[in-house]
Order: sequence, then structure tokens, then C-alpha cells
Amino acid sequence: MKPRHKRLAIAGGVLVAVGAIATLVLNAFQSNLVFFYSPSQVVAKEVPDGRTFRLGGMVEDGSVKREGVMVSFVVTDTVQKVPVRFEGILPDLFKEGKGVVAQGKVEGGTFIAKEVLAKHDENYMPPEAAEALKRAKEGGQMQSSQAATGDPR
Repeated sequence: MKPRHKRLAIAGGVLVAVGAIATLVLNAFQSNLVFFYSPSQVVAKEVPDGRTFRLGGMVEDGSVKREGVMVSFVVTDTVQKVPVRFEGILPDLFKEGKGVVAQGKVEGGTFIAKEVLAKHDENYMPPEAAEALKRAKEGGQMQSSQAATGDPR
């Protein structure tokens, strides 16, 4: 085999390997993608059949019903409503009238959630961080009042 043919064979082999790797990576991404849909999109049947997706909206007031670890509630986007069923422990931030994201599938008109995430607003701060800031602020005010009065304590 001539050197030129060897180089072409190696280049062709590398190209095939890169193509195979790219195909595998893209296939893995496709199977792990979880899209987000609103209740209006679910009611309009814009969701993929048989695929897991995320449903987001607000928990409708008065809709939460608990039977042991089975919880049912309604998620709304103020236009449409989707009934949700979840078996498990809900997050502490889960409340009626608050935001929620549930991951699962639609079965028979009901969204069967495998995971429920309670949303919080952008002002959320972990309690430990809030306490630390409060102490720091109080300490700063104490130092400034001492400086103003001339008290060296």
C-alpha cells in the first residue's frame, strides 16, 4: 500500500470513528432531554406521547388532597388546569397557590408525577444565610452606633 493510500485509510477511519461518537452522544442527549410544558400546552395535547416531561404552573388553591403518601392536586397556569397525582413525600416548600414543577407522564388525562419540585421566588435565601446576614447587619449597626457615641466598647 502506498503512503498516500495509508493516509487516506487513516483519515477515513478517523472520520468514521468521530461520526460514530457524535451519533452516540447525540442519541444519549435525545433520550435524556426532559422538556417543560405549561398546563395549556398539556390540555392542547402539545406534549409528546409516552415521553417524560415537566409540567409547571401554580398549585390551585383548595385542590390538594392527601391519602397517605398519595397526593393529588391541580396545576394551573390561570388559563387551563391539569390534575396531577404523586406518590411520595412532597417538598417542604410545596403549598397551594405556589409554583410547582412536576416531572412525569400523562396517563388517561391525569399527569402522573414521579418527582415534584416546589418553586420559590428569586428572593429566597436559606435560613442559615439569612441568620448570618442578620447577625452581620446587627453587628455593623452596633459598631456604627458606638463610633457615633464615642463609646469604645
